[in-house]
Amino acid sequence: MANLSLPRSPRLLQLCAALMVAGVLGGCSLAPTYDRPQAPVETAYPADAAGRAELQAVNLGWRQFFPDQRLQQLIAAALENNRDLRTAVLNIEEARAQYQIARADLLPNLNVTGNAARSRTAASQSLTGQPFISNSYQVGLAVPAYELDFFGRVRSLKDAALATYLSTEEAQKSAQISLIAQVAQAYLSERSYAEQLQLANDTLKSREANLDLAQKRLDVGASSALDFRLTQTLVESARVSKSQLERQRAQAENALTLLVGKKVGDLPPAQLLSDEKIVTDIPAGLPSDLLTNRPDIRSAEQSLLAANANIGAARAAFFPRISLTGSFGSASSTLGGLFESGSGAWSFGPSLSLPIFDFGRNSANLDLAEVRKNKAVVTYEKTIQTAFREVADALVARGTLDDQVKAQEAFLAAQQERLKLTDLRFKNGIASSLDQLDAQRDLFSAQQALIQARQLRLNNAIDLYKALGGGLQENSVPPSVSG
Repeated sequence: MANLSLPRSPRLLQLCAALMVAGVLGGCSLAPTYDRPQAPVETAYPADAAGRAELQAVNLGWRQFFPDQRLQQLIAAALENNRDLRTAVLNIEEARAQYQIARADLLPNLNVTGNAARSRTAASQSLTGQPFISNSYQVGLAVPAYELDFFGRVRSLKDAALATYLSTEEAQKSAQISLIAQVAQAYLSERSYAEQLQLANDTLKSREANLDLAQKRLDVGASSALDFRLTQTLVESARVSKSQLERQRAQAENALTLLVGKKVGDLPPAQLLSDEKIVTDIPAGLPSDLLTNRPDIRSAEQSLLAANANIGAARAAFFPRISLTGSFGSASSTLGGLFESGSGAWSFGPSLSLPIFDFGRNSANLDLAEVRKNKAVVTYEKTIQTAFREVADALVARGTLDDQVKAQEAFLAAQQERLKLTDLRFKNGIASSLDQLDAQRDLFSAQQALIQARQLRLNNAIDLYKALGGGLQENSVPPSVSG
């Protein structure tokens, strides 16, 4: 059996151990000290951010925010089947693997090695003047070139890979938030077109009945051809609206199916927009909350950290790179001799590489790393500004859209009363048919406008929920848990 006891060289072993410990633990980082850039936004939003404190968006689950069970099923299906979200998840797995590769470079590799060789030595090179054939067999353990990270190059690359991985993870969370908002708004768009289409169908039937009545009045000479043609224009106008809304609803359904990833069957009955109970009174908090609540901002900051770490790796390239190579095992001229006493063999050797002339390559790499960091700073600041604007816009729209819906409801009630009075005046011969047709046309427009205003108000609530970082939790959690 082979004698695989360690060689009796305490000083050599101590030297090897010291160098390996120094390489693993003693590396100094040349990366710049990271300071989070100052958020380039105001300390408060320009609009009233009042709301119930217990309903902060980051803690409010999307099932509680969207109580519509039909919409809940669509969102759940989208989170499972949407291709863009699947790609984001795969990006996380890719970044995680790259980080694991970079982290493994901090530790030495240990390989099992074995080789056999047979060679013939020419007579002119032989000490005996005769050619001979020799055999060589080796087996053992080997440590290939292992870089002692004295200047933190490998550690900086590992830190950059970790930050990239975390950035990708946050990007996936941001994609989920966006997907939920897109599905909800696409659903509301389809519902809006469906309600407007139903309104157009009802209006068309009513106007066709009026057209039949106008035809009879024309036949008996009770009305003029002009009155008949005016009634006919309303019928055709309703038919045009019906065709447009059929197309728009079908396209909205296609858009929703694309977001969900498949056609979902057995859905609960749809609700009217007026019956949707989407939460609308979420507090906005302070702009500084966005730094922790918005995954896209966290993703941008992790990208900045990765760029900062890459500067450390670029700086380390100017300094020597020291690597160790070693092996331990058995060697013999015969295969059976590998297992005999005295066949132990080892080798150890450091190597050093110091750049002298590289024609500016390292300097250019450092310049590139610094430029990329500066770009990452700009991207981070722009992401914060964009988030601030999204919240501010949603807050401004929240109050005005509430007022708009109330005003539109009052306007519709006035138009309904106007049509009643106009019909009464027409029957009494006081109002003309043109007055009656104008009242019918204006009522139809007011009904459509109210549906659209309700959709806008619901979309605004979704925009605010998304802008404040809501959508990561399926069900609401206490602030202490989510934090």
